Amino acid sequence: MSHQVTKALILVGGFGTRLRPLTLSTPKPCVPFCNKEMVIHQIEALRDVGVTTVVLAVNYRPDLMAATLQSWEQKLGVKILYSHEKEPLGTAGPLALAKDLLMDPPDEPFFVLNSDVTSEFPLADLVTFHKSHGKEGTIMVTTVSEPSKYGVVVYEEATGRINRFVEKPQVYVGNKINAGIYIFNKSILDRIPLRPTSIEKETFPKMCEEGNLYCMELPGFWMDVGQPKDYLAGVCKFLTSVQQKTPHQLSTGSHIRGPVMIDPTAKIGEGCVIGPYVTIGPNVVVENGVRLRKATILSGASIASNSWIDSSIVGWECTIGKWVRMEGVSVLGRDVSVGDELYLNGAIVLDHKGISESIPEPKIVM
Repeated sequence: MSHQVTKALILVGGFGTRLRPLTLSTPKPCVPFCNKEMVIHQIEALRDVGVTTVVLAVNYRPDLMAATLQSWEQKLGVKILYSHEKEPLGTAGPLALAKDLLMDPPDEPFFVLNSDVTSEFPLADLVTFHKSHGKEGTIMVTTVSEPSKYGVVVYEEATGRINRFVEKPQVYVGNKINAGIYIFNKSILDRIPLRPTSIEKETFPKMCEEGNLYCMELPGFWMDVGQPKDYLAGVCKFLTSVQQKTPHQLSTGSHIRGPVMIDPTAKIGEGCVIGPYVTIGPNVVVENGVRLRKATILSGASIASNSWIDSSIVGWECTIGKWVRMEGVSVLGRDVSVGDELYLNGAIVLDHKGISESIPEPKIVM
C-alpha cells in the first residue's frame, strides 16, 4: 500500500439549518471562521499532507459553493470537485456516490472529514498510525466532558482497536467520541450501498466486528462548530491554539486583549477595547469607544461609537448604531441594521431586517 494520500472527501451535506441565519445566503462551508471560509481551514490541512484532490459531497447549491471556492483552487494548488446528492444520502451514502472520483489510485487510502469540525487536524500522525496497524479504517476520537450527549467509542487503549460504539450512553462507558476525521482504505467503498446510509450505525459496526476499525486520540482542541454557541466556543479554542503556535498571525496593540484576529483592511477607532477571542473581517469599521469580546464581526459590517458586543456574531454588511449592547449569543444575518441605544440578548435576526426596539429575551426575528 502506498504511503501517499492524495484524495479526500469532505461531507458537507445539507442546508446548515443549525447555523442560521448565516447560512441563509452562504453555504455553511463558506461561512467565515476566523477570517477564512470554514472549509478552507480543512483543505489547507489536507494540502499540507499531500492531498491534491478534494471532493465536496453536497446536496445543496454546489454552484454557489464553486463560485466562492474557485479562487482558492489556484491559491492552494488543490483540485476541488463536487459530488452532488440529489437526495440526502446520510453519512455513508456520499462515499458510494463519489466512488468514481475517489477510486483512483485504488491502493491508496483517502481522508474523510466532517465539514463542521475545527481542530488542529493532525493528519500526518493519522496516516502514520493507519499504516502501522494495516487495517481498513482509522477514526480520530476526542475527549468530551458530557459523553451522554454523543456516540461513545469503546476501544482497546493499547492498540486502538475499536470494540463497539454506544449511542448516547446513560451509564458511563468512556468519554471518547468520534471526532469526524477519518482515513479509509479504498475497500470500504465496496461495503457501502448507493442509498441513504449511516456510517456510524451501519458501516462502522460491521468493520468493528471484523477487527477492521481502529482509532487514534486527537491531540489538541476539537469543536463541532455547526451552531452559533459552539461556533463561538470554537473561535476561542482556535485563537488560543494560534496564540500558542503561530502568534504572528494575531493582532496586537494597546487596545487589544489577545487573542484577537483583525483583517488588515478593517478600521478601528480610538479608545476601543477589543478581545479576548474576537475576529474582525475585511472592511469592517469600528468607531470610537467600542468594546468587543468573544465576538465575530464579518466583512463590511460597521459598529458605531460606544457599543458593546459580547458572545455574538455580526453578519456581513450589518450596521450597528451607537451605545448598542449585544450579548447572549445574538446572531445577525446579512445586512441587518440595529438602531442606537438598543439592547439585544440572544436575538437571532434574519437577513436585511431593521431592528428599532430592544430584544431583551432570546427571540428569532423573521
